[in-house]
Amino acid sequence: MKYKFKNTIVIALGGSIMYPDEIDVNFLKNFRKFILKWIRRGKKFVIVTGGGSVCRKYQKSASAIVDLPDEDIDWIGIHATRLNAQLLRTIFWRDANPIVCDSSGKIKNLKYSITIASGWRPGWSTDYIAIELARQFKINEVVIAGSPAFVFDKDPKIHKSAKPFDEISWKSYRNLIPSAWVPGFHSPVDPVGARLADRSGIKAIILKGTNLDNFDRLLSNKDFEGTLIS
Repeated sequence: MKYKFKNTIVIALGGSIMYPDEIDVNFLKNFRKFILKWIRRGKKFVIVTGGGSVCRKYQKSASAIVDLPDEDIDWIGIHATRLNAQLLRTIFWRDANPIVCDSSGKIKNLKYSITIASGWRPGWSTDYIAIELARQFKINEVVIAGSPAFVFDKDPKIHKSAKPFDEISWKSYRNLIPSAWVPGFHSPVDPVGARLADRSGIKAIILKGTNLDNFDRLLSNKDFEGTLIS
């Protein structure tokens, strides 16, 4: 499967890719080279960071001490994404907007080669933020660069017979996942993000974030491994 992009590419970069157990410095070095190469070829990027392991550690620690409502658990996750976003902004400091987009409307235009965004508010996942930014800036698709390499017909961690999709509609995809968002929920695109994308006509491309060779093929309009949701 191939896909042709226009000038600006929105990436939801999974926190588990940046921060699986500790910060993956080697991945970030390679990711930096990858993005800078494509900037030299005229592309712009909007990159939304997830929370990763640091998010789960803080949420687990707080919940072990006191019962927390979902909103407070979500706020911990949001601040974890903001920390990861600042890390990403600093490694791209020559090319990135010095302001992290951490709330709606904070970034008015995409005048820099790279714009970094984090979580915004409880109930809004970073998938949702990436899709909302694509909607605001009239970009047709979002690349979900996380842990799953595809959308599967069932959970591949549980079912060895799970089959990957090359393409799937939003309607069919949304039938595979729960309808409600809860903090820490994992799926290639979470329910709130999927609902917004479906309503807005924005496509999502699911691929494994650590496989930069595959990501490079995607941006080069060559055959790549992943799932297109439309």
